[in-house]
Amino acid sequence: MMQYIPDATIFVQFAVATFVIAITPGPDMTLFVGRALSNGRAAGLACMFGAMTGVMIHTAMVALGLSALIVASPEAFLALKIFGAGYLLWLAWQAIRNGSAFAPEKAGGKQRSLFEHWATGVGINLLNPKIILFFMTFLPQFVAASDPHAPGKLFVLGLLFIPLSLPVTIPMVLAADGFSQLLRKTPTVTRMLDYLFAGVFSAFAIKILTAQAR
Repeated sequence: MMQYIPDATIFVQFAVATFVIAITPGPDMTLFVGRALSNGRAAGLACMFGAMTGVMIHTAMVALGLSALIVASPEAFLALKIFGAGYLLWLAWQAIRNGSAFAPEKAGGKQRSLFEHWATGVGINLLNPKIILFFMTFLPQFVAASDPHAPGKLFVLGLLFIPLSLPVTIPMVLAADGFSQLLRKTPTVTRMLDYLFAGVFSAFAIKILTAQAR
């Protein structure tokens, strides 16, 4: 088991890189901060852990070489881009169509379960081809191609990505929940944020559609 654990130098380098990545805005962060604003911290945390579940799946795919097969197939990569971009555009449309996303009690009274929030987090993570490309290029930088234990080390590093990023993502979700109390008192501002939320997701959808496998 110890042969799969990175040495101290690799661990520090990986931790620094993970921190930089964690504070960089993306569809995942936009989703669970937005859900924390609209439905409270439990919903935001459920989306966040859904995204982390997606990270585990991506890690396993990279370690097993499946991500490389997806990227190598133009048809599979195109399909993934279309589904991923479509999913983000659907979330953007929901933010606009349902009125104020930060007043869920006005959205027909239907409350999503924590499982539904979690599933949304998983979906937005798995359907983002840029994440596949990221893990394919990010993780291998910390493992030598000639290392006989490379698959195991890739998997361990991918799992380490989760606890190393949580100190950044959890405070953002908790802060968003507190900030939502102020937003609920200003309907005009919250409606503007709905359109901002939709605009950001639409921009990410365009970035996904323009992603290149090579």
